Parts: sequence; C-alpha cells; structure tokens
Amino acid sequence: MEKQLSLRRTVLKTKEIATTSTSHITITLDPPTPKTRPSTIDADNDSNHSVFQNSKHNITVENDVVTNKDVRFYAKIFKVFSLVLIWVVCSFALMANSETVQDMHQISIPKGSISSYVIFKKPKNDKLKVVLEGALLPTYYGNLSGDYISVWVQLMVIKQKPSNASSIKPSDVVLIQNVSDVWLVPIVAEKLIGHVPELPQSYVFNLASHKVDAVSFNFFRVQFRTNLNANFPISVGYNLQPINPDDGIIYAALVLVGLYILIVFDLTHRTLAAMLASTMSVAILAALNERPTMEEIVSWIEVETLLLLFSMMTLVTIFSETGVFDHVAVYAYKLTGGRMWPLTNTLCALTALLSCFLDSVTTALLITPVTIRLCEVMKLNPKQILMYTLIFGNIGGAITPIGDPPNVIIANNPDVMKAGINFGIFTLHMGVGALIALAVVYVQIRITYRDMSYYKFSEPPVVQGLKREIAAWERTAASVGSYSRDEGAVRQSLMKKMTKLQNKLKHTETHGDNSGEGQEEDYKLKLQELEAQYPIRNKALLIKSGITLALVISVFFLHSVPGLSKLGLGWTALLGVLLLLLLYDKQNIESIFARVEWSTLLFFASLFILMEALARLGLIQWIGKQTEYVVMSVGQESRLAAAIVLILWISSIASAFVDNVPLTTMMVRIAVDLANNGDLHIPLQPLVWALSFGACLGGNGSLFGSSSNIVCAGVAEQHGYRFTFMQFLKVGLPVTLSSLSVITIYLIVCHVVLDWH
Repeated sequence: MEKQLSLRRTVLKTKEIATTSTSHITITLDPPTPKTRPSTIDADNDSNHSVFQNSKHNITVENDVVTNKDVRFYAKIFKVFSLVLIWVVCSFALMANSETVQDMHQISIPKGSISSYVIFKKPKNDKLKVVLEGALLPTYYGNLSGDYISVWVQLMVIKQKPSNASSIKPSDVVLIQNVSDVWLVPIVAEKLIGHVPELPQSYVFNLASHKVDAVSFNFFRVQFRTNLNANFPISVGYNLQPINPDDGIIYAALVLVGLYILIVFDLTHRTLAAMLASTMSVAILAALNERPTMEEIVSWIEVETLLLLFSMMTLVTIFSETGVFDHVAVYAYKLTGGRMWPLTNTLCALTALLSCFLDSVTTALLITPVTIRLCEVMKLNPKQILMYTLIFGNIGGAITPIGDPPNVIIANNPDVMKAGINFGIFTLHMGVGALIALAVVYVQIRITYRDMSYYKFSEPPVVQGLKREIAAWERTAASVGSYSRDEGAVRQSLMKKMTKLQNKLKHTETHGDNSGEGQEEDYKLKLQELEAQYPIRNKALLIKSGITLALVISVFFLHSVPGLSKLGLGWTALLGVLLLLLLYDKQNIESIFARVEWSTLLFFASLFILMEALARLGLIQWIGKQTEYVVMSVGQESRLAAAIVLILWISSIASAFVDNVPLTTMMVRIAVDLANNGDLHIPLQPLVWALSFGACLGGNGSLFGSSSNIVCAGVAEQHGYRFTFMQFLKVGLPVTLSSLSVITIYLIVCHVVLDWH
C-alpha cells in the first residue's frame, strides 16, 4: 500500500511538472511494463497518458505560435528591405541624372505666314517632343478660345549640309515632306497677349517613316502658323529622345499598382506610401532623361486645393471649440428619437443636399465631426455611417454643375455650352439619374447592412474609449518637444498619465466592466443627461464662427454665378480663416494649427505630383485613346450605346484609382471629338451625362476615389476611428457597381430608346 501511494505521489508530481514545464515530460513519464505495473495505478496511467497528450498539444501550439511569430518577423524584414531597396533605386536615379533644363528659343510667328524652327540633330527613335511657352491656354481650358497655333513637323532634304539655317537656299532643296500630324495649341485672345502669364505646353510627334539616300543631307523643321491678325511671340524647345509611351505606360501602371498594394494590405501609412510612389515616379522620369526641376514639381501641386483644405480644417477646428458639434449631435439625437436609421437617413440626406452646392471637401469637414459625435452619443461605431455619408455625398455632388470639380470642368466647356447645356438642363438630366441611383443605393444599404452587428464595436465601449483616450495622449506626448526642461517635464507627465491609462485598460480587459450591464437607459433621462453634458461652451465664439462660416459659404455659392466672384475657393476660405483668427483674439494659436490634418495635406500634395508624373508617362492619354478606338470600331447603329457605356464605365473605373480632374479634362475632349465627328452621328449630351456620372460615382469605388473620402478618413483617424482601404472597398465597391448599372440603364433608355436629347 505504501508503494502504491508512493507511485500515486509520483504521478501527481509528474502531472504538476507536465502542466508547468513541457520540456521534462519525456523524462518523467516512463510507463512501467505490464508485468510489474500494479492494477491499482491503471487509472492514474490513463491520466498520465492524457497529460502526455495534452503536453504534446501544448508543445504543438507553442511551436505554432513561434512559427507565426517567425513568419511575421521575416515578413516585416522583407517589407522593410523591399521598401529600402526602392528608396535606394530612387536615390540612385535622382543622383545619376541631373534636372532637365529645357533650352528655349524665341521666335515670332508673323500674321498670315508660317514660321519655321530648324532642328539639325536626328531623333533617337522617330519621336520628337516639342515644347512651347507663351500666352497659351491650359489643356482643360482648351476650348475656351477660338484662337490657336498649328504645329507640325517637316522633313527637308538638301544637296549639302548648310552652315546654319539661314544659309539654306531654295535651289538646294531636294525634298520637303510633312512627317507628322498637326498639333493645335489653344492661345489666349489677341488683346490679352503680353498681359497674361506664359504657360508651357508640350507634345510628342510620331514621325512617319521616310527613306533618304546617303548622299543628301536631311533634317527636320517645326512649322508654326496662327489664325491671329497679329504677330505672335513664342518660345520653342525640343527633346530628341522623349519618353516612349509604350514603356511609360508600363512604368506608370507599376507605380500605381505598387501604391495600392502598400495601401490595400496596410503595409505602411497611406501618406508615406503616396510620398514613396510620387518619388518613384519622379525617379522614373529622371531615369528616362526627363527629370523635372523643383520649380516644375512645385507647379504640379494644386496650391489652391491645399489652401482650401487647410483653411476649412482651421475653420472647423475653431468652430469645434464652441462645442457646437456636440450640441448639434444631441439635437439630432432628440429629433430622431435616438433611433439609428432615422438618424442615418437624416445625415445622408443632408450630405447629399450640401454636396449639390458646396465643395465636397467642405461638406466632409462639416458632416464628419457631427456624425462621429452622434454615433458616440448612441454608442455606435461611426465607421459604417461615415461611409454611407461619403457615398451619398459623391452621388449628390453629381446633380449640379458646381457639385463636384469634374462637373465644373464639363459645364464650362464651350462645346458643351454650345450644345445647349445650361445649369437647369444639367441639373434636370443629372438630377433624375442621381435620385434613382440614391434610391437604389439606399435600398441596397438597408438590405445588406440591416444587421446591427455592423454598427457595434468589436470591443466593449469602455475598452474602446480607453484606447481612444490613450491614442489621444500618445499624439499629445509626441507633439511635445524635449528642447527644454519644462517641456521634458510635461512630456514625462503625459507619459505617466498614458501608463496609468494602459494599466487601467489591461485591468478592464482582464476583469471586464459590468457597469451598466443589463440596464436600459430611459430615452428622456439620457437626453437630459446629454443636454446637460454638452452645452454650448462659448457662445461669443459661436456667433463669430457662425458669421464667418456663413460668409465663406455664401461666397462659395457666388462662384456658381459668372462674374460675381473673382476670388478662388482657396482665397475665399483663407480670408475667412484670417478673419476668424482675428476675432478669436488668442495669443496662443499653436493648438489650433496642431489639430490641422497635416498628414492629409501632405498626402494630397504627393498625389498631385504622382498624377502629373503618370500623365507625363502617358497613362491618362492612353486611357482616352483606347476609349476612342473602341467607340470607332463599333457599328453605326450601336455607336451611341457603346459610347455611353464605355465613357461611363471607363471614367468611373479610372476615377476610382486616379485623380478625376485630369481624367475628366481628357475625357471631355474625347466626348467632344466623338460628337464633332460627322461620320459617327453621335449627339454630345448623352456623352456629357455619361462622363459626369462616371467621374462622380467612381469616387465611391475606393477610398481614394474622391477628395472627400480622404479628408473624412483623416478626420476620423484623428478621432480614433480609422477605417482602412479594404473596409471602405467592401462597402463602396458593391454600391458603385449597382449605381453604375442603374445609370447605364437610365442613359440607354433615355437617350438610345427615347432620344431625350
């Protein structure tokens, strides 16, 4: 009996060792042979075997954990190595190639005559890039003037090599042949020549194949002619080795795909990804001997857009100091009775309405804080509802000619205006389709996301609140420098506070928080508590902010009336900010500027550089040419339907991934050319509606499809609610497909079947 008890103690001890350290299991468990093992310990042996099996399972789990950690570690190393390698390649390309400074030569184009510029050197690959600089119009205003320059290239063959261009005698000329198409460059009105800034324009000529005998000397000359009744001065430059569009398109596509890989898989922050992609695109231009100067790169950035963003962010920041967003959220909670769907309907309808008349960025900056406060009041996750407001805002912006930047470009095109498209007709045609799309999208959202689990936090509200509070303290601590002892003390205090919150978070996650569990708050009682908790904190500042914001928005409205406003949107917003800062009358305004979304502004600046570089590589022009080619290849009876479908879907797909402003600029010219082609017999109006719907609705296709999406994501991230590219894609892509399908049917029925144009 004593022996048996001793064995039992050994087994128990083995169990204890097995549960605390799996490394000694194979030593301590030595099963006895059947001949000598007493029957009284059989049960313990079974238990022993179970412990051994469990221990093996524990070892397997531990090994799996180790393996997963190893995989994550090596994946991180590979990611960092790949990104650093890209950085090295970009650095080498930029260091190895100096900035391309275009040599410009002054010439004058006489009235009613042709002027020539001779190029004695031979192009490398039958392509010649010509650069002009003068009183030219930007591409997107190309149809605003009836004055233009015709530019084309000729091949000249002479008997012997001349000493200079002026020494060429007509008797020595053996052959003159046009070897390129004609490039029409729009110029300003004659009375404005010499009074407007000089703008550059460039074009790559594809030179036709030609054969010249080895005895003669041949060269190219660029021919210029204007339709003006006066001489026209201009600067001319050329590049004998321009970028091959076939290669440039591949490079541009690779950069764009790389950017989206970084963002979709959340490999790095979107701002850093955009900075890397823009740097890579400039490095590619440098490797192709077209490295832009710093002045050129700065000119690619749309400063007015950044000025508008900065100004509206500052306005909203000061406005939030009054507590008005919290108060409006409580008021909306009161109106909707604390019910989620009436509240969501109100926010989406308000966003769509404001987007018809305000800039989409302004609408996002005004709606996003209110939405977040409302969701916090109702203990809902605001991510899903924020996406709904963005979707409705992008669709609502398509209704009027001033609702979205692509619509402004389309509506101001002279050919579009000549087709009889004014504000009322534009709003009527687009409004009917947009309302149908809004109804379909609303039903789709209600059915697809009817489950309340989409609107609940994945963690308890207390845990979510603590995490957001910790993130806020982290950002505050990171913004405090360590240049002085006082700043160091403040930073240390912030870190201590953050440590306390982290300990509290660990305790809450471990033991849970049952406060309020099983208690249903009475709506009226909760409303009273919220009204007491969120009053207007600064009524004087609210009046000042309200007057300033109303003034700015009023001037925004005036931009839709030609001739009533000479200020741009950026200057209007900046003047409003200056006025409000003067009325704010605080010595310390660093806290206001610290809350500006600087990462979002930097992201936009990087995207502007990236898109211009991709345009120089030929990507956007290639999209337009492919669209035109497909339309021309369709039979006569189906060309209108094919043109509508192609322009709608191509513009929407492209707008989801590239900036829709340069895309719309190019596509509107394609639509006008298709309508002006007498052999096609395609009316312009249906193409205009298709382009507008595609450019605006494509903004729902991805997080970067519109500026309002990016701004909303940045503001939400500052409030602790970050939604990723994939999270937005899961909601936005199905909605985009359904809305485009409905609009396709709408346009086909109205303009192919009913001829409503």
